[in-house]
Amino acid sequence: MYIGNKLSRYGFTPGVIETLGPLLEKEDYTVIYAGTRKNPFLRLTEILWKTATTGRQVDYILIDTYSTSAFWYAYLAGRLAKIIGTKYLPILHGGDLPKRLQRSKRECTNLFNHSYANVAVSGYLKHEFEIAGFSTVVIANSIDISKYPFRLRQKPRPKLLWVRSFHRQYNPLMAADVLEGLLQTHSDAELCMVGPDKDGSLGEFKDYIRQKGTEEHVKITGKLSKEDWISLSENYDFFINTTNVDNTPVSVIEAMALGLCIVSTNPGGVRYLVIDQQEALLVNTGDAGSLTAGICFLLQNHERYIQIVTAARLKAASFDWNNVRALWLSLLSR
Repeated sequence: MYIGNKLSRYGFTPGVIETLGPLLEKEDYTVIYAGTRKNPFLRLTEILWKTATTGRQVDYILIDTYSTSAFWYAYLAGRLAKIIGTKYLPILHGGDLPKRLQRSKRECTNLFNHSYANVAVSGYLKHEFEIAGFSTVVIANSIDISKYPFRLRQKPRPKLLWVRSFHRQYNPLMAADVLEGLLQTHSDAELCMVGPDKDGSLGEFKDYIRQKGTEEHVKITGKLSKEDWISLSENYDFFINTTNVDNTPVSVIEAMALGLCIVSTNPGGVRYLVIDQQEALLVNTGDAGSLTAGICFLLQNHERYIQIVTAARLKAASFDWNNVRALWLSLLSR
């Protein structure tokens, strides 16, 4: 059984449950899903009902585990799995999970100390969880590298791509600040923002660029399918990631695979995902000036740009399912 937010049919960005689940099915596992209802209360009811009624019939219960209110879905499902005697595996995603370890110590102890395994998708979460006394195994999120055509841009242009949900924790306004700074020296700079609105940040962003007078340099697409934004990426040379909280963003891995140069803030797991100055350029959260300066540096140093994107493509290839699958198969056959 796989518990998570399986909500793409409602317009949400597909979660890991919608990629990992089908991959396990291709390995001849039968997967039952829970977490398919849009309404949070109904989703929790579905999760608990399926766990109680079907949980004894499965070998394992995989539980996508995040740091915000969804943590309580994972906690309740894990406690119920313990009661019915089925092995459960929290899959640790949320970049703010270390703070949850501090805020909810008793609940975290009950959830993570009694699991069959705690699966961290990044070295960052493994580090933080083991400091807190919880053993973990690292199995990264995967991609199908064959679906990401690598294009080496010999002469980069000031064309920026941002792919994330519009949410305050991902700091989309910082992308507007970076564009504004870049326009001071590169009048042809462009910014494309891809992603759905999660908390009203899209409206704030539109107001922000209107106040700055930079609307004509910004393209906002809304949510796109993976195939569409991969096709769109051919028109851009830099991928900017402006988040204040992060773990192992799949969109960054995908951009690395495509040959886009990553210039990113460095919260949480980002420092574990890429090596600064070798596979990406990293700046402190909120530091739009340094992010802009990093882009300007690479626009003037084409050889360095090529070195970074080439190394990043090699790193992205390590996340291919053919490399990750062995870790899952080993864990589930122990």
